[in-house]
Amino acid sequence: MKKSFFFFLMLGMVLSTKAQNIDLRRKIEVSGTAETEVTPDIIYISISLREYIDGKKKMEIEELEKQLQTAVLKAGIPKENFTINNISAYNYTWDRKKNPDFKASKQYRIKVSDLNKWNQIINSVDSRAVQYSNIDGYDHSRMEEFKKDLKIKALQNARDKAVYLAEAIAEKVGSALEINESGNELYPQPMVRTSMLLKTDAAMETEPMPDIDFKKIKLMAQIRAVFELK
Repeated sequence: MKKSFFFFLMLGMVLSTKAQNIDLRRKIEVSGTAETEVTPDIIYISISLREYIDGKKKMEIEELEKQLQTAVLKAGIPKENFTINNISAYNYTWDRKKNPDFKASKQYRIKVSDLNKWNQIINSVDSRAVQYSNIDGYDHSRMEEFKKDLKIKALQNARDKAVYLAEAIAEKVGSALEINESGNELYPQPMVRTSMLLKTDAAMETEPMPDIDFKKIKLMAQIRAVFELK
């Protein structure tokens, strides 16, 4: 009998505790969004140089790299923004000795803020040594600032939405009970006319400078929020 009494007493206490933990506040849950577009001011360009034979003379990769590095520095690009991406068989001295036609290649990455500087650089490099050149990345120096501002605007949008929905049923919005970040950040590929990346001096003299169509980066933030109804 005492055991049964004790069991029901404990059960009552558990049920009472659960009842006290139930949130009976009336709530409204909404999501807010904010979007913006920014033009990249940081562009990463890849270029690959390869040895070639000019008549009987072989243009070594060391000389070609020196041309590129000199052009980069003359364009005002900090040395830390000029890096090596990859080396293709460059250290295999055995291959060089075994095959006189062996041509080493090297890939580089250059960080620029203005594509006009890239024109200056590429026009100072032997075009016969350039295997390819392309844009392989982009960013903005104030990206974190933009993201923070978007999240704030998305939260404000969520509250505005909660207010007008609550007013539709003659209610008022109170304080926020929950705020959750659930948005996406979109980075579409910028569109650039890549033909300009390999223009030589002769081509630049005979052809007008092409337009550069750089697509903006689209950013979006989404916030889910729960507000109390008064």
